[in-house]
Amino acid sequence: MAKKAVVVGINDYAPTGMGGPDLNGCVNDARDMANTLVICGFTPSNIRILTNQNATKANIVSYLNWLLTSSTTGDSLVFYYSGHGTRVANIGSDLEIDGLDEAICPHNYTTAGVLRDDDFKTIFDTKLKAGVNLEVIFDCCHSGSGTRKIEIDEFGEPSNESARYISPMLEDEFYFSYSKDIKLKKPKKNGEKIISTKALVPVAGMNHTLWAACKDNQVSMEGNIGGQTRGYFTYHFCKILRATSGSISRKLLDSQTANALSAMGAAQVNQTESTSVEFSQKIFT
Repeated sequence: MAKKAVVVGINDYAPTGMGGPDLNGCVNDARDMANTLVICGFTPSNIRILTNQNATKANIVSYLNWLLTSSTTGDSLVFYYSGHGTRVANIGSDLEIDGLDEAICPHNYTTAGVLRDDDFKTIFDTKLKAGVNLEVIFDCCHSGSGTRKIEIDEFGEPSNESARYISPMLEDEFYFSYSKDIKLKKPKKNGEKIISTKALVPVAGMNHTLWAACKDNQVSMEGNIGGQTRGYFTYHFCKILRATSGSISRKLLDSQTANALSAMGAAQVNQTESTSVEFSQKIFT
């Protein structure tokens, strides 16, 4: 059984250097995740890393295709992303709204576009092989709510928190604001219950596990932890994995991460989605 991973962390958004909606902790998160995976049994040669200007939309898709197509039955895969998230309206060819999609923002999202949850679902459904385990880990925002600033970290040091969120375009923001009043056209397929705002993860027939840093109506935060800017979710998620060397059930990892976020006063609650069978099993198995 092989263990393989793609790790993406984006601080620097186009244009390269000063000028984009830059973040500060995502490369630190990527480093932390990659090193944590090694402790959990992943060999460095099987971990692909994309950061900053290398993390273009085309490169992310290419690396994800490598991850999925190079796998065989029994393999354990990880796709990790730390960076900006946003919400976009899914408008069909008939110009009617078919749903509201969460999306991640590659380095060049302003010119190449975002990667929607529907894009990931299509890739997973067509390329993830039977018998292959996939953990998808997103440390980014999945909502349109505002940012919150505080002035203290867990060590009592001055710190400015930042939300990993790109404001949507007007048309997307408008539809999101009135989403409860709009009858969305997410049809049921094969008896599955479809959640219109979480198209990446159907409630039934799920073929991977999603670890989200926050709920749909929240933002994912980064701030000063121990003198470095880090994503709060990734910091605690990796800390627990390292302490257990990855030998922990998904259900327990979820609850311990939630407890750690709550204990530090973070304004976010992590959300994990999978089948009930997967929840009871250990991660990476």
